[in-house]
Amino acid sequence: MTRIVVTGGSGKLGRAVVTHLLDHGYDVVNLDRAPSTHPDARAQFVRIDLSDYGQVLEAFTSVDDRYSEVDAVVHLAAIPAPGLLTNSATFANNVPSTYNVFAAAQAAGIDNVVWASSETVLGLPFGETPPPTFPVDEGYPVRPQSTYSLGKAVEEEMARHFTRWNPDLKLIGLRFSNVMDEADYAAFPAFESDPPSRAWNAWGYIDARDGAQAVRLALESTITGFEAFIIAAADTVMSTPSAELAARYFASVPFTRPVEGVETLLGIDKARRMLWYAPQHSWRDHVATPEA
Repeated sequence: MTRIVVTGGSGKLGRAVVTHLLDHGYDVVNLDRAPSTHPDARAQFVRIDLSDYGQVLEAFTSVDDRYSEVDAVVHLAAIPAPGLLTNSATFANNVPSTYNVFAAAQAAGIDNVVWASSETVLGLPFGETPPPTFPVDEGYPVRPQSTYSLGKAVEEEMARHFTRWNPDLKLIGLRFSNVMDEADYAAFPAFESDPPSRAWNAWGYIDARDGAQAVRLALESTITGFEAFIIAAADTVMSTPSAELAARYFASVPFTRPVEGVETLLGIDKARRMLWYAPQHSWRDHVATPEA
C-alpha cells in the first residue's frame, strides 16, 4: 500500500487523516470540492464531484501527470451532521456519493476501503432513546433516528453486500464520535455545569488525531469483509465519573462491565481488540479540568 486517496481531505477530520498518513510514509491525494484552508504541502489535491461516478472512477485510477495507480481509499467526504441541509438534500448527497466510492473502488480493483460511518447509527440522541447497555457497543442492530443517520445505516448495509459479492474486499466503517481538534477544547469545562447538554451521545468525543490513527490502523488491518467499529476517545467530555453520570441520567441502562473513572461510555473495546486502536489524546491535556 503506497498511494491513498482521501475524499473530504479538506475537512476537520480529513486534514488530520491526510497529515497522519503522510507522517507514516504514505503518498496521499486529497479529493475534495475545495482545497484545505490549512493544506499539507506534501499532499496532492484534486478537485472532484463525488456525485459523478465517472469522476470518481477516474480519480481512483489515474489523473494525468499526477498519479497512475491507487492502492487504497479513505472516504470521509459528506454532509457531516444532521440539520445542515434539508433531509432530502443530505441523503441525496451522502448516500449516492458513498455508492459511487464503493462501486468505483470495485471497478478499479481497489480492495481496501475505509469510510466514515457515524456514532449516530447507535440511536442518537440517547436522550430520546437510551442505548440497551453501557458501554455502548456494536452488538445491537443500527437504529437511525435522523435522515443523516439513516444514510449512514444504508451505507453500512451497502458495504455488507459489496463484500458479499467480493470476499477479498475490505470495507471498514468507522463510527466516529463527535470530532474535535485542539481549538474546540476550551469549551469543554463548561459542560460540567450542564451535563444534559452532552447526554445525547453519552458525553463522547474523538480527537481528530486519534480518528486519523484509527483510519490508518483500519487501512493496515488484514481484515476482509465488512466490519464496523465505534471510534471514540478513551474518556468523556466530563470530569464527573462516567458511572455516576449514567446512574443520574440513564438509570434504566445496565452495565455489561465496570467502567472506571471518566472512561468513555462509547465502547471502543472492539476497535482496541481488532485494530489495536489506542487513543493517545484527551481534552484534559489542553485545558484545566473543573471540579466534578
